[in-house]
Amino acid sequence: MAKILIVGCGAIGTKLAHVLFAKGHQVTGLKRNPPTNGNHKINYFKADISSAKDLDELDTDFDQLFFIVSTGGRTDTGYHAIYETGLNNLLAKFPDKPWIFVSSTSVYGQSQGEWVDENSTAEPDNANSRLIRQAEQKLTTTNPDNIIVRFSGIYGPGREYLLRQAQQAPSIQQNPPYFTNRIHQQDCVGVLAFLLEQRLAGVALEQYYLASDDDPAPLWDVMSWLTSELKCQAPTVKTVNQDAGMNKRCSNRRLKVLGYQFNYPGYKDGYYELING
Repeated sequence: MAKILIVGCGAIGTKLAHVLFAKGHQVTGLKRNPPTNGNHKINYFKADISSAKDLDELDTDFDQLFFIVSTGGRTDTGYHAIYETGLNNLLAKFPDKPWIFVSSTSVYGQSQGEWVDENSTAEPDNANSRLIRQAEQKLTTTNPDNIIVRFSGIYGPGREYLLRQAQQAPSIQQNPPYFTNRIHQQDCVGVLAFLLEQRLAGVALEQYYLASDDDPAPLWDVMSWLTSELKCQAPTVKTVNQDAGMNKRCSNRRLKVLGYQFNYPGYKDGYYELING
């Protein structure tokens, strides 16, 4: 049994906490606004990580720490508070503890349909993603055993943006294709629990893992399939220049070689379940 702290116990963090509790671990979830009723299988600690004082009473004897924090918005202030001030406060509180840090494939700036993996250059093209990338580098420099997990676009119950978009007769880039990458939130939890199990079993792990499903499909294909399943108007072709951006395609090979098996290997698996219950 390990004593685990999950910083940022939102939807994914809470699901992870329950999975780890069921495996026999002692789990604490750090939240700005934890649940007020006492019917929980996990402990909660109320804190805002951007305030060092809020962390004063937090235990320091955790065996493993997860960082799964949402900014609550896309403002520069929010990103600085989480990925700079907040992370610095946590590293000061836990200077020698191992972290599994949830990052984003937005740290890749590639935009011509290239395949990217953990060895690809990560030079983001926007300020918020650069802050995430700087946080990654700080963690891996502080402790080479820290692990960075880069999630692509997360979907699942409560994260149904593409379904709503499909119902609005969207205009979609078809040629050149604009590639999309995604991961079902159940696989987000599965990947994090899997990496912890590997670490506790003494398996040598890499510093970086890219977590995305097997099918980085063009948005046109995804929307065409979704509108067909939803029985609503098919997308129309959005006219773009031939040099229009095509995003990138994310490879999950490192994670799969390690042994992780995706519950939802492609968008049709996950969205069919969302549509048909």
